Amino acid sequence: MSNQSESNSHILTLETINQRVKEMEYAVRGPLVIRAGVIEKELKNGQTDKPFSEVIRANIGDCHATGQNPLTYLRQVIACCTDTSLLDNPKYPSDVKEKAKSLLSYCGGHSVGSYSDSAGVELIRRHCADYISERDGIPSDWQDIVLTTGASEAVRAVLTLINSTSTDDKPSGVLIPIPQYPLYTATLAEYAMHPIKYYLDEANEWQLNITELKRALDADRSSCKPKAIVIINPGNPTGSVLSKENIKEIINFAKQEKLMIIADEVYQHNVYKEGAAFHSFKKVMNEMGIKLELASLMSSSKGYMGECGLRGGYCEFINLKPEVKALFLKMLSARLCSSILGQISMDCVVSPPKPGDPSYDLFISEKTATLESLKARAKLAADTFNSIPGMKSNPVAGAMYAFPQIILPEKAIKEAKEKGMEPDFFYAMNLLETTGICIVPGSGFGQIPGTYHFRTTILPQLNELKKMMDRLKVFHLQFVEKYK
Repeated sequence: MSNQSESNSHILTLETINQRVKEMEYAVRGPLVIRAGVIEKELKNGQTDKPFSEVIRANIGDCHATGQNPLTYLRQVIACCTDTSLLDNPKYPSDVKEKAKSLLSYCGGHSVGSYSDSAGVELIRRHCADYISERDGIPSDWQDIVLTTGASEAVRAVLTLINSTSTDDKPSGVLIPIPQYPLYTATLAEYAMHPIKYYLDEANEWQLNITELKRALDADRSSCKPKAIVIINPGNPTGSVLSKENIKEIINFAKQEKLMIIADEVYQHNVYKEGAAFHSFKKVMNEMGIKLELASLMSSSKGYMGECGLRGGYCEFINLKPEVKALFLKMLSARLCSSILGQISMDCVVSPPKPGDPSYDLFISEKTATLESLKARAKLAADTFNSIPGMKSNPVAGAMYAFPQIILPEKAIKEAKEKGMEPDFFYAMNLLETTGICIVPGSGFGQIPGTYHFRTTILPQLNELKKMMDRLKVFHLQFVEKYK
């Protein structure tokens, strides 16, 4: 009786909370990751007899957690901004000190503990505009840029802005790629928006097929009011890099269908494949003489920086009506401002040391070494997957992930379904329990029905990645043999 009385005293129950929260899923931090954490603790405490000594976390793009070293310049600037006594320390280069002093002069009370304007520190927004102008060869207005708590906050802010119910009570619809980064489906579910899912073309290195875009839009048009299309380039989880011609096709499609473009371009520094190149949607759109509403997202969490925990990002929002832009800025004011340390990390990305500066040589050396190592790991991953019978992978052309397809035996598929699991989840859980490798099943990102994939990062350092690939290859062959 007391238990029932205690239950009745709760205001929040599974029935009374926001039901949209129950619908949200975020695969990269799902049940497999929780189990990986349990195994790690068991290994540490000697409570398990697993045939491995450590868990290899290949489930999430957390660069520093997998051994990537932070950039000296970025951390020195952060250090000097947080501890101003270091500005008198002769061990710190003069350009680092000048950068810190300049940034602090734009902070209230010359302190990183003060609020900035809601859209961010003006100097950093100006530096972002300079970076974009140099990258694209066309002007960028600093007042079109807002600094955000990572690119994730920018995604949520843009989706919040465009979310409205039409006169016939249809939800706002957003075209999202399948496979996709789970942030999009999770946020759309939370906001009661409608995901219009279009399949990327796996047979064509995950490019966007315009016929498929039209199919997806026509299939869902009656269920929603289409507002925008999300493009992730370079791709997560696919590791793809869109060609310039494909980007032009997408822009023409968006123009024809009156869709805003949300360009998730956080991996713009991560391009590895020979002949591939990053082309910003803003630049291509300008070359085509087309004006569409565009939100371009960037982050200091990826690239060669990997500062995931500092939460730095920006959104350049162009071709908005002035009155809409004013409301967007008003909406952002409710969150006061993004982390000042995150903003500073973003500044170090968009305004790095220049040739001749004391920090330049070391900065370039560290940046180049990181990107070259990622390129080698991208090749190792794809080559390994393509050497395993029953597995195939497109080139890892960019970003930080591989998304190989796996051919699972019918017996394994049957056993998975009997246990109420997706077959690729069943495979991934077996892989974790047998080898300690934590990956994410393709069903967490979306895939063509009847196909099975998994996403792995390429972030473990080269020796660790080689060890991981060897373990995975042995496991896969044994798994197929067991269930053939």
